[in-house]
Amino acid sequence: MTGEQDNTAGFDAKAFLRTVTTRPGVYRMLDERGTVIYVGKAANLRNRLASYFRGDPGSTKTRIMVSHIADVQVTVTHTEAEALLLEHTLIKEHRPRYNVLLRDDKSYPYIYLSTQDHYPRLAFHRGSTRGPGKYFGPYPSPTAVRSTLYLMQKVFRVRQCTDSYFSNRSRPCLQYQIGRCTAPCVGYISEEEYARDVEHARLFLEGRETQVLDSLVQRMEEASAQLDFETAAQYRDRIQAIRRVRERQHVSGEGGDLDVVACRTQAAQSCVTVFFVRNGHNLGNKTFFPRTPDDAAEEDVLYAFLTQFYLEHDVPSEILLSHAVDDADVLAEVLRERAGHRVTLSSRLRGERRRWMDLARSNAADALGSRLASRAGMAARLDSLSSVLGLDTPPGRMECFDISHTRGEATVASCVVFGPEGALRREYRRFNIEGIEPGDDYAAMRQAVQRRYSRLQREDRPLPDVVFIDGGKGQLGQAREVLDELGIGAEELLPVGIAKGPERKPGMETLYIGDTLNERHLAEDTPGLHLIQQIRDEAHRFAISGHRGARAKSRNRSVLEDIPGLGPKRRAQLLKHFGGLQGVRKAGVEDLAAVPGISTKLARIIYDATHGSGSGAP
Repeated sequence: MTGEQDNTAGFDAKAFLRTVTTRPGVYRMLDERGTVIYVGKAANLRNRLASYFRGDPGSTKTRIMVSHIADVQVTVTHTEAEALLLEHTLIKEHRPRYNVLLRDDKSYPYIYLSTQDHYPRLAFHRGSTRGPGKYFGPYPSPTAVRSTLYLMQKVFRVRQCTDSYFSNRSRPCLQYQIGRCTAPCVGYISEEEYARDVEHARLFLEGRETQVLDSLVQRMEEASAQLDFETAAQYRDRIQAIRRVRERQHVSGEGGDLDVVACRTQAAQSCVTVFFVRNGHNLGNKTFFPRTPDDAAEEDVLYAFLTQFYLEHDVPSEILLSHAVDDADVLAEVLRERAGHRVTLSSRLRGERRRWMDLARSNAADALGSRLASRAGMAARLDSLSSVLGLDTPPGRMECFDISHTRGEATVASCVVFGPEGALRREYRRFNIEGIEPGDDYAAMRQAVQRRYSRLQREDRPLPDVVFIDGGKGQLGQAREVLDELGIGAEELLPVGIAKGPERKPGMETLYIGDTLNERHLAEDTPGLHLIQQIRDEAHRFAISGHRGARAKSRNRSVLEDIPGLGPKRRAQLLKHFGGLQGVRKAGVEDLAAVPGISTKLARIIYDATHGSGSGAP
C-alpha cells in the first residue's frame, strides 16, 4: 500500500493515513530513490504511522527521517509476533539507514562431546548443533573454548584428537606423555575407567561440579586406604584444579542458562555487552558496537539488539536487561517459539543479579570509552596525515600494498584498507602473484595494483584517497605507471611510497609523495607517521600470513594429486590400502595394480610419479 505524492516531501501523509489498516504488520519507509530508509513493526499500523506525521514526531533523527520519506509500504500480518519476525528479515535484507543495525555474522563456538563414539572425544565446534553428541555453549570467543578444553585435558584427560588420528595409533602420543590423555587408543585405560572420566567431564560442563567432586573425593580416599598414594595424589590435584575453576567461573545462585545484556550510548555511539552464563558457569563476555542513528535511546538500541541477535543465535532461558524494553512480552513469545522453551526477559533486578548487571554496565561503559578515545586519536592522526601529504581534507579511505615471498616462492601481495574508524578488515584483499620471474618485487607490485584498481573501475566502486606502497621509488614507480594506464591521476588517488630506514628502524622511513616524488622525512613523534606505520605494518602482517598459507599448501600437496585419472576416491583407496604415501612409494607396479580400480597402466604411471619419471619398476 503506498501513498500519494503531493507535498514538499513527495508524500501525501493525510491521504495515506486515511487508507492504512489498523491491523498488525510491518511498514517500510522509502526515499525518493526507492531506497528503504527505515523498517518498523506495529500492533496497529495506522496508529503507529500516524505518530510520525501528526504533530512533533519526537527526536531529531525521526524528524530528519520523515523529511526524506517519499513512499511508505506496509505488509499486514496475523499477529504482532509474526510482524516482529518479518521486521527482522527486512532489516537484515535492506539494512536501512535509520534502523539500529547489528554487525554480527559469526556463528559462536561450542565444546563438542562425541557421546556416540566408543571412546568419546572433546573438541572445538562451530556450526550446526543438530548432529549426534552433546554441545556445550555457546562461548563468546574461540579463546574461551580453547582455554576450557585446555583445562579439560589437564583435569579429566579425555582425548581431543581426531578420529582418524585416534584409530591409526600404535603407541601413545605426546599428550599421554605429558599427562593430558590416558591413551585409550592403545588400551592403556579400561573402557570402564575412560567412560567414568567422560561422565565427569560431561557433568562438569553441565555445571554439576559437586557430583564430580564427591566422586573424586571418594576415589581419592579409596586409593589412600589401599596405600596407593600416587593415585590418591593425582585425584587430589584434580579436585584442587576443579575447585579453583569453580571459584573463578561459578555464578552465585545460578544453575541454569542466562545472558546478561547491558547497553550504553555516548556521543552518537552505542555499545552492547553480553555475558554468557551456561549451567551456572560464566563463559565470558562479548562486546558489540551496533550502527545507530545519532540520537538513538539506549532502550531502543537494546531492543533492536535483542531482536537481531537472538533471532540468529541460541536463546537461554533468561535474559537480564539493563533497560526495560517495549513489547517485551511479544519478543519473549517469539523467542520461546524459536527456542522451544520458556524465555524470560528481566530488567528489574536485585541481589546477585543486580551485581552481574552492574558488571555488564561497567564493561559496556569501559568498552565504549575506549572506542571513543580510539576514534578521537584516529581523527588526530588523520589531521596530521592530511598535513603531511598536503591534502585539503583528511583522507576518508586509504589502502596499502605489500609483497611477501621466500626466495621467490609463493609470492603473495596484500591490500589492506583503512578508514576514519580504523582498519576495514572485511575489505582486505590478497593476490596470488603468477607469471613473473621469482623474486621480482617490482613486477609483483605492478600486477597487484593493476588487478586491484582495474577491478574497482570495472565494478564502478569508489577509489581510495591515498594508496601507500611499501617500498621505495622502484615499487612506487610501478604503481604510478599502472595508475597512469588506468587514467587515475594523483589528484584523484594520491600514491605514496614508504621506504624503510637504515636497519629498518621505525621512525626513519622516507616518504615519496605523488607524481613529483616529493621526499619527506617525518619526526618520530608525528601522529601522521604513526598512522602510516600502523597501516604499513598491517599490510606486512596480512601479506606474510597469506604467503605462509600459500607456501604450506604448495608444500603439503601430494604428488598423487597431479596424476591424471587418479581421482579423490582412488587416491583415498590407494592411501588406505598402503597406509599412507610412504607405503605407496615402497610398492611395486604389481602391488599397485592389485588395488581395486587401479589398472596396470595407471599403476605404472603412479610408480613413475612417485619415483621419478626415469625410474624402472622392480
